[in-house]
Amino acid sequence: MPDTRNPAAPPIIPVEPLFDRTPMFLPDGAAAALPDPIVYDASARALRTRTVNFAAKRFVDMMYLSGLDRATAEAHFRWRAAQAPGGLTARAQDEAASAQFEAAHRQGRIVIETNDADRRATVQWNDVAFGPPIVGSAIARPGYGGILLGTHPTPAFDPRPIARSGANTAIAWPIGDAVAPTKQPPANVVAALDALFRGSRGLYGILIATPERILTERYSDFGAPDRATPSWSMTKAITCTVIGRLIHDRWLASVHDPAPAPSWHDPRTMHHAITLDDLLRMRSGLGFPVMDDQRRVTLGFENSAVYQDAADAFDAAQRSIVATRPGAVFRYINSGLNVLGAIIRDQIERRGLPYHQTVYQILVDRIGMSTYQHSADLVGNLIASGAGFATLRDYAKLGVLYLNNGVWNSERILPQSWADYALTATHTGTSYAACFRTNIDGLFPDLPPDTAWASGASDQRIFILRGARMVVAVANETDHAVDLAALNRAIATAIAAEWH
Repeated sequence: MPDTRNPAAPPIIPVEPLFDRTPMFLPDGAAAALPDPIVYDASARALRTRTVNFAAKRFVDMMYLSGLDRATAEAHFRWRAAQAPGGLTARAQDEAASAQFEAAHRQGRIVIETNDADRRATVQWNDVAFGPPIVGSAIARPGYGGILLGTHPTPAFDPRPIARSGANTAIAWPIGDAVAPTKQPPANVVAALDALFRGSRGLYGILIATPERILTERYSDFGAPDRATPSWSMTKAITCTVIGRLIHDRWLASVHDPAPAPSWHDPRTMHHAITLDDLLRMRSGLGFPVMDDQRRVTLGFENSAVYQDAADAFDAAQRSIVATRPGAVFRYINSGLNVLGAIIRDQIERRGLPYHQTVYQILVDRIGMSTYQHSADLVGNLIASGAGFATLRDYAKLGVLYLNNGVWNSERILPQSWADYALTATHTGTSYAACFRTNIDGLFPDLPPDTAWASGASDQRIFILRGARMVVAVANETDHAVDLAALNRAIATAIAAEWH
């Protein structure tokens, strides 16, 4: 019997359209699509996983990048419990949660294994009451720093060797790496450094230099001139300077242009209102939804997840939502710098150049920072917000570049006004400049107001004292405090001293 039912009716299209049909003009090959927002999982298990992951990275960093032995690494290590991202105001660190990890470690419920042959650390927390064991791993590879793997056995890319410029011991520092023996510092400088080291148990060392020579350097028992130490957010100053290099070489036009992030091509997205300057000055407004165990959603601003999640840092950063009006509010985050990292990678690869090698060639190899290396994320992005490593002698070279107003070895490699731009705070409400901090609020009361510095999360710093024509680089272990009052006095004493 024939089927006499009506065929499926076509969908009804309303007379008045519901969607914008305006043609869009996009860059060649770009798709019209808004970036799907990333949602931060703030469940108890996810936070515990991040804490375990970060511990694995810390041991890889200490043992296989800084070269500490296991016993020294154990002595330096401090548990830092991951917390849900906060909002626009300050939030206290959850010391009780960190104490919980310390207790579990002492009781043997957390096991930390290191494999010297594979340069790998694995951390496992066994807590039957909480659920299945939580395991996180990290590895170190030359040129890629400490790579967080989480539960992945290997990275999602091939960390093949990177061709780089090596140390040049035939030429004097800072252009090369030959350092003549320094003379005994003035007695008052020695006394000030003695006080600094007494009150700063995590201090690897401090170096004081002019653009022409190292005046003095001192190291602790676990520090050394050839020991690479963590930068954490001093890497942001590296990324800022790379942006300056790209502007100087005309790969980018201006910091006041919309940020050309590869995932922000669609002109309908609010991300188009974000400029490079907004990203550099932490005024992008980027945030994300944060969901807890009860599926409650709040607004958060990323400040540590990039070092705790084994993921694609550049993709996650570009999928942040625009939570506040770009340019309006200062909020220190890592995601904005990793948007800059995505822009740098895109600018390199669209020119057919090898990404990893070119990142180093643009800046750090150009100024002889041969010991510097970024840390890569799971997919091979070189994290732009932090987790770099170098010796104090190489960190100080970045400061010398800024003292010399962007000129290196008689060649200008940064725009004429770049040092003024990067080292000057331009907005009320913060002393932050463009990836550098400044002394306009008198954090270091005895230092000049024009003092600026690259700043790491645990008091790592590169001070740029333009009036005094001096650089001071400070290396410190993660989660150990530096006696900042003693540091202030030591630098002020060095500025006033008569050096021979």
